Amino acid sequence: MLNHLVVAQVNTTLGNLMAVTIAFIILLILLKKFAWGAVQNILQQREDKIANDLDSAEQSRLKATQLEKEREDQLANSRSDAAEIIKNAKENGELTRQSILNDTDTEVAARKARAKAEINDERENALTSVKDDVASLSLEIAEKILSKELSADAHENLINQYLDQLGKTKHEA
Repeated sequence: MLNHLVVAQVNTTLGNLMAVTIAFIILLILLKKFAWGAVQNILQQREDKIANDLDSAEQSRLKATQLEKEREDQLANSRSDAAEIIKNAKENGELTRQSILNDTDTEVAARKARAKAEINDERENALTSVKDDVASLSLEIAEKILSKELSADAHENLINQYLDQLGKTKHEA
């Protein structure tokens, strides 16, 4: 009985093993027919998406590098332009300063020339006035001397009197 049981149990185990194997093979065939294509499509789509994402990331990195270089070039150009503007402003300021100094020097020279001319005119007018006064005084003295004969004291008094009158006339003018 024990032998019979062992044989029956081996046959049952072998039968079960065969049934499970056949069921597993049928399951694999059904999976291949119905699910394997869908799983393959999903995996292929995922692979394509990952490849596209990697390509897109590489393109974005290259574009970012290019934009960074362009911005650095623009920044360098802006700095160069700013330096040029500052240089031009300094040159224009220096030219304006020189122009103002030259105009001031010219105006000062013109004013000095006018002042010298006015001083010379005033001097000439003063000399002419003094000459006229001396001539007038000389004529008056000559008339007085000719009209009467004076002693040395009278002559000296007459000259002093006219000089005093001349001094008073100058102070009043």
